[in-house]
Amino acid sequence: MKIIPLTNRHYQLTEFGLVNAYLVAEEDGWTLIDTGIQQAKAIYEAAANLGKSIRRISLTHAHTDHAGSVEGLLRLIPDAELSLSKRESRLLAGDHMLDASEPQVKARGNFVRSNATPGRLLNEGDRVGSLRIIATPGHTPGQIAFLDERDGTLFAGDAYSIAGGIAVAGDLRPVFPFPAWATWDFDLAISSADKLIGERPTRLCVGHGKSLEDPIDAMKDALNRALRRKQAAR
Repeated sequence: MKIIPLTNRHYQLTEFGLVNAYLVAEEDGWTLIDTGIQQAKAIYEAAANLGKSIRRISLTHAHTDHAGSVEGLLRLIPDAELSLSKRESRLLAGDHMLDASEPQVKARGNFVRSNATPGRLLNEGDRVGSLRIIATPGHTPGQIAFLDERDGTLFAGDAYSIAGGIAVAGDLRPVFPFPAWATWDFDLAISSADKLIGERPTRLCVGHGKSLEDPIDAMKDALNRALRRKQAAR
């Protein structure tokens, strides 16, 4: 696992060169955003080597590459608080039923099925330490993003991907097509991508690819590309 310092309180943890999790420093320890695939021991050791314990494990969504190490980490850190969105918690538990108000298309991609009990179910505007929760459905029904309001660092899960070129979820990049293939609803993904631009992040951190400084222009370009693709598909 590669450890990439982003700031003095944010670290990117990358497995296989493409799958990211993040450590965010708080006064009492780390908040871990996403968990990678099967990297519990490596994440645990990375956090310890960086001088803090993991206090919170927060998920952007329940796809295997974001939640695959949840149960392993909770065995190593049983007191850590697990949190994710209320909607996504159903997917983590294996319930793939759609709400009547949602697009009636089966959620795509490989989901973790876990018996882990979340300590918190998150809604838009809630906070995990210094992180504010932003609802970003589209890639999955209950995906969320985390904005560190101390400096504007945005952890966007798969709302955007940077591997293979920055793209909105659902907009296929042939070099790295997997986030697009696993996106549930392209229209909602576009709306969520636009919403995140409105947060004016100073740094964009995603599930796949390097972090991006001063990302607004690149995010706008990706959004416009997605909108053109949507128009062409009509």
